[in-house]
Amino acid sequence: MKPNMMNDLNLTNRRSFIKKSGIVVLGATLASQTGFGSPLFSSAKTLKAGLIGCGGRGTGAAAQALAADPDVVITALGDVFEDRLEGALSALTNIDAKRVKVDKKRKFIGFDAYQKVIDSGVDVVLLTTPPAFRPDQLTAAINAGKHVFCEKPVAVDSPGIRKVLAAAKKAQEKNLALVSGFCFRYDLPSRGVFSRVLNGDVGEIKTISTFRNGSGNWSNPRQPDWNDLTYKMRNWHYHNWLSGDFIVEQAVHSLDMMSWAMGDKMPLTCTATGGRQVRVNEIYGNIYDHFAVEFGYANGAKGFHFCRQQEGTSHRNTVDVLGTEGSAYINVGMKYELSGKNNWKYEGEKKNMYQIQHNELFASIRNGTPINNGEFMTQSTLLSIWGRMAAYSGQTISYEDALNSNVALGPKFEDYSWDMKWDDQPVALPGITKVI
Repeated sequence: MKPNMMNDLNLTNRRSFIKKSGIVVLGATLASQTGFGSPLFSSAKTLKAGLIGCGGRGTGAAAQALAADPDVVITALGDVFEDRLEGALSALTNIDAKRVKVDKKRKFIGFDAYQKVIDSGVDVVLLTTPPAFRPDQLTAAINAGKHVFCEKPVAVDSPGIRKVLAAAKKAQEKNLALVSGFCFRYDLPSRGVFSRVLNGDVGEIKTISTFRNGSGNWSNPRQPDWNDLTYKMRNWHYHNWLSGDFIVEQAVHSLDMMSWAMGDKMPLTCTATGGRQVRVNEIYGNIYDHFAVEFGYANGAKGFHFCRQQEGTSHRNTVDVLGTEGSAYINVGMKYELSGKNNWKYEGEKKNMYQIQHNELFASIRNGTPINNGEFMTQSTLLSIWGRMAAYSGQTISYEDALNSNVALGPKFEDYSWDMKWDDQPVALPGITKVI
């Protein structure tokens, strides 16, 4: 899907950018709160927000931040591409010029732009860069004492996951808000379903299946003045070292809902398959176009996930939860219901889940009870990375091996520059590719 900036700016219900085993426990609920007051952020204080990553999703997040609180101002923008930054600035200025106070000194371009935004005096960082950059940029923001909205997924590999776990723990220690881009956790109908599932309304869960089937994705043709890295960065979602592959970048939402239904308890094993049947052109980098994954839980429950991105195929975005006393079913945007011992159908109000994220983020800062989504945002991202690892390798992989793998997909964060040479790894071959 090609990004549609106006959908984000109009706050519609559709994304515009396509875009406990051993894990540190940061809070078992959707909006875990620390309860410590913070006089710094009284209701009268202007909150300065800085945007890092000025594409369609980032511009939408900044617009939602403005809508969330009348005393939020955007004071800094950062991106590696100047045209992205200027496009975001123009769009945000059209929304509310009085609260977009980004002068020339606070427009930052380059691979170090993230740090300049952080150091510019902002209170809140909106982090919407490609996934490969999030672990280090999130760490820098938390180290600097900033509240953060961090888009999903939060990493592309296991070393990145461990960095995010450490940053999330530090955010809790510092009483900083950390809200993730797992937007379905903020969707009112989804909250209605999963609150009942977690309350036992379908009994003990035996199986969960999730589907995220859709068509292909956008691409930007190579331009004469682009070097190889520019071309890959402009098409980052087709390169697994930047995106994590599409199971991590997009279908992770479905795995997040699987984890949510299971009370965010991590499975023990993962077996998967996948490949690329139609993405055979060079433009598609080194990612797959389909995955099928099975997770095995300690209590014998099974979680199944299926996803594909292939033009001309049928679409499906569903969650099926089968328990001993009933079932729950979500057809995203259409149907939310339980059947069996406790029949129920969502008939309440529907609001924009992206806006709710920011409403609750800024309210928690104002109230001195900052939300910390650190636990579930890392666990759900790990599920998607784990599924990719199992599919790429053709091996059944344990939770411990997935979490502790030292295989990194891309270069070191500090090595990024426009002169950097980084070739895609060959397309993964099950039985040959090593992921541990």
